Amino acid sequence: MSVLQEISANVRNMKSMEYPVLARRTNQIQEELRKGVRKPYRDVIDVSWGDPHRAGVKPLSFVRQVLAACLYPQLMEGDRLMVDVRQRAQRLLKECAGGSIGSYSNTAGIPGIVQRVSEFITRRDGGVPCRPENIFISSGSQWALTNILKVLVNSEASPRTGVLTPVPCHSTTILSLMALGAAVVPYHLREERGWALEVEELQRALDSAKGVCSPVALYVINPGNPAGYVQNRKSMQEVIRFAAEKRLFLLADEVYQDCVYGKTEFVSYKRALAEMGPTLSETVELASFHTASKGLMGECGLRAGYVELVNLDPTVMKHISSLFSTNSCAPVLGQIALDVMTNPPQPGDPSYPLYMKETQHIRTSLAENVRRVEEVVNSLPGFSCQPVEGGAFAFPRVFLPPKAIERAKEVGMKPDTFYCLRLLEEAGLLFSPGTEYGQKEGTYHIRFCIMIPLDTMEELLRRLSGFHKRFMKESS
Repeated sequence: MSVLQEISANVRNMKSMEYPVLARRTNQIQEELRKGVRKPYRDVIDVSWGDPHRAGVKPLSFVRQVLAACLYPQLMEGDRLMVDVRQRAQRLLKECAGGSIGSYSNTAGIPGIVQRVSEFITRRDGGVPCRPENIFISSGSQWALTNILKVLVNSEASPRTGVLTPVPCHSTTILSLMALGAAVVPYHLREERGWALEVEELQRALDSAKGVCSPVALYVINPGNPAGYVQNRKSMQEVIRFAAEKRLFLLADEVYQDCVYGKTEFVSYKRALAEMGPTLSETVELASFHTASKGLMGECGLRAGYVELVNLDPTVMKHISSLFSTNSCAPVLGQIALDVMTNPPQPGDPSYPLYMKETQHIRTSLAENVRRVEEVVNSLPGFSCQPVEGGAFAFPRVFLPPKAIERAKEVGMKPDTFYCLRLLEEAGLLFSPGTEYGQKEGTYHIRFCIMIPLDTMEELLRRLSGFHKRFMKESS
């Protein structure tokens, strides 16, 4: 008997992704460039990930200085570091067992950091209280989400447990659901209305699940990934009422809350819920996720996020605590990054001027990138990009000619994967195909990260424009 037959059926049934084909070819191209093979470009611009540092965005000085001082306390001797950096590092080290970041912390996180995260949430939500005991720091927000899904999904249930999930949706959540044996119940965002989330579509999705699975949760992403929408209060309140009426657990992925560019301000689901009165604010079960990987900090490799749980039964909370303890604790270095993210330098602190200069540069660059992407992409024939209001990605629709679609079928590829492979080969741009995230039947999209330096974005748009015009002419 082969080993594969012993592997969980849920794992075997996980959807195979399109990205590995592109990643393998990228590695080959980069090796060819190193060997001097002539191509119409000198390097590959990889914007397939939401990883700002990979794309060339510089880390924030205050973050790295605090991390460095905690890793190597001797750096705090003398005055090489600003006094507020030394004070922050000294306080954090005192909160670590044995005064070292190499020690384990409590399962939910270092108590002092958990307390300060809860204070951050209270400030963010306009005074809505946040209790530290409802927070679990984890090895990234996706790890926390998977743990909450483990509590919600009964792999032995018949019919299967279902989770309402947006289309498009980043692929890691879909894979997590499939690995747990859950049924993915897709609801489509309205692209022509700026990727709007509509309750009528939620109801349609719920109706489609009858006789197929038993939906227990509704997953929302705000700001969107890959579609860069930001929900307004009215939309959020409609979603909350729907979840309450249908008795659905609300999972709010809010990791891009610092990245908002349009007129709609970010409001957390917890705040929206609290503003709706006790009938709902004291009964709707909610899990809200955030991370140090996304936003202005962009510390993806440090692996730190958190989940705040609202209105859960104390007995359930005990089981969740046990589940989180299977990982002992989140990386302490990542927990420190979370502390800095939720408590950055304040006016009057020595590090404040540089911190403001660096963060404002990132915000200004992002706003300009958004403007340029919408301007250039929408000027190209066969492209349509909805306004990017938030998040880290553009997700334009590409209207591929029938000839291009037929060629893709001939080589056994999805049409937008075929487009992305040609884009990689001929222009040295690594994008992700929309099929990776789900899309309405008969439509095709590409996703690329906009959290990149201004000069990189200009080069990207130059290459994309040239390739796309040639591709469309050839395929017409």
